[in-house]
Amino acid sequence: MDSTLDAVIKKKLGKASNILLVSHVRPDGDAIGSVLALGTALQQAGKTVQMVLADGVPASFRHLPNSNLIKKQPEDGFDLFITLDCADYKRTGKPFESLRMPDINIDHHITNEKYAEINLVEADSVATCAMLTDHLPYWGLTISPEAAASLLTGIVTDTLGFRTSNMNPDALRQAAVLMETGIDLPDLYARALTRRSYPSARYWGAGLSNLKTENNIVWGTLTLADRKQAGYGGNDDADLINIISSIDNHAVGMIFVEQQDQHVKISWRALQPGVDVSKVAKHFGGGGHQAAAGADIPGSLAEIQPLVLRTTREMLEL
Repeated sequence: MDSTLDAVIKKKLGKASNILLVSHVRPDGDAIGSVLALGTALQQAGKTVQMVLADGVPASFRHLPNSNLIKKQPEDGFDLFITLDCADYKRTGKPFESLRMPDINIDHHITNEKYAEINLVEADSVATCAMLTDHLPYWGLTISPEAAASLLTGIVTDTLGFRTSNMNPDALRQAAVLMETGIDLPDLYARALTRRSYPSARYWGAGLSNLKTENNIVWGTLTLADRKQAGYGGNDDADLINIISSIDNHAVGMIFVEQQDQHVKISWRALQPGVDVSKVAKHFGGGGHQAAAGADIPGSLAEIQPLVLRTTREMLEL
């Protein structure tokens, strides 16, 4: 932990009166959790806070305290701009294209582009929420049970229930600190990782029915038609990638998700030690970690899928 950087951030937070907090499009548990946790702590310290996610909060995370306060558009008047869990500023989405660059960038992705005035990036941390668990007290902010629920959700989701390859003892200690505020870990775990809606289960069925494998890669595809037929309301993969990443005897797992705006969202997972999928995601304008990464690529599914599969195979020498 960089005490000098912590002191600078603490001073900026102390001076600010209206703070804008933002994360990436198609937010996951760590993005939502980090925005809510920092936002809640700042509000409890008497600050005016805007919490904004371009795509809003998915239904699976609306149980988190203060999730109803998250908006899709920022308002003028903020004097401090912070991004969380966002390695590339472009991933904040269209509402932020015309805004000035952020004052502070807090993230744990190894591919972070360090685009803000102050960049607190800790690639060894399992989640941005794990970082905040350690840093909030140094900034003079209190971790209330409401903030703790969001922080633990971010840690649980980004580690897939404490089982990703980057798990470390610090993450378990952080989880224990958060549990000591009185929050219910089993309930948060179930809501974030194991419970599924009927439409999402049908959506999974579509993706699993057309799994393919070649050159040590296993991948699934979800089309717009699959989404409509299943009645699934999101524009993500409903975490199907986590099922694909459990398939034995492959080096890489992938999912292709067709989007409304002629884009394809792709997620990569390294299924063997030593495989670095982040460099492939970075090649396509995305980012992430060695073991888990993603990208949004403009173009049709028919043209993007063979290109990405070929590039993945070539770059990882599969």
